[in-house]
Amino acid sequence: MLKKALKALKNGEFILMFDDEKRESETDMIIGAEFVTNREVATMREDAGGLICTCIHPNLCDKLGLPFMTDVMDVAREKFPVLGELTPNDIPYDERSSFSLWANHRKTFTGITDNDRAFTISSIAKLCREERFSNFGKEFRSPGHVSLLRGADNLLKKRQGHTEIGLAMAEMAGITPVTVVCEMMDGTTGEARSIANARKYAEEHDLVFMDGNIVIEKYLKS
Repeated sequence: MLKKALKALKNGEFILMFDDEKRESETDMIIGAEFVTNREVATMREDAGGLICTCIHPNLCDKLGLPFMTDVMDVAREKFPVLGELTPNDIPYDERSSFSLWANHRKTFTGITDNDRAFTISSIAKLCREERFSNFGKEFRSPGHVSLLRGADNLLKKRQGHTEIGLAMAEMAGITPVTVVCEMMDGTTGEARSIANARKYAEEHDLVFMDGNIVIEKYLKS
């Protein structure tokens, strides 16, 4: 199944990834950012319904100078004390949030349309693939409408969220380690889509459904 999932990622297809019942207990749609067009953004928006986020490998984040949002808050809390009060130190399933900045490509208009978000997402992947890191601030502005997530250092050794799982798979698949994730929601229950319903969606759309623990085990042994 892992081999099939890696092939799908390399071919620019979605995979569905369930993390763990003891963690978020959610299924995310995951795709390589370099393959994203307006059609993929529309699919995530309409069929998944969660937050569309762009995950960036920590090594690339270091080269881009991209911080965790909590690091920005720590630096700014002296001038804005409320930021200290807002520190996310009580996340029930994790020790640290992977959120970084929000960005739009400077050539977008509002930044929120499917076309605009797709252009921002694919352009970030292209910039990283071409190693034009010094152009990050020239090509993008913040705040924006694309949520950037910074993968934790030493992927999957300390944090094992969808961010790290997707980036680890991108490494294993040999694609640019910039991925897009979107949680699958259930409009009827108001909760995350159940595993059974996520599996059914995968079957109906001929997509690979994966257990994240398989990826974690394989990656940490390699």
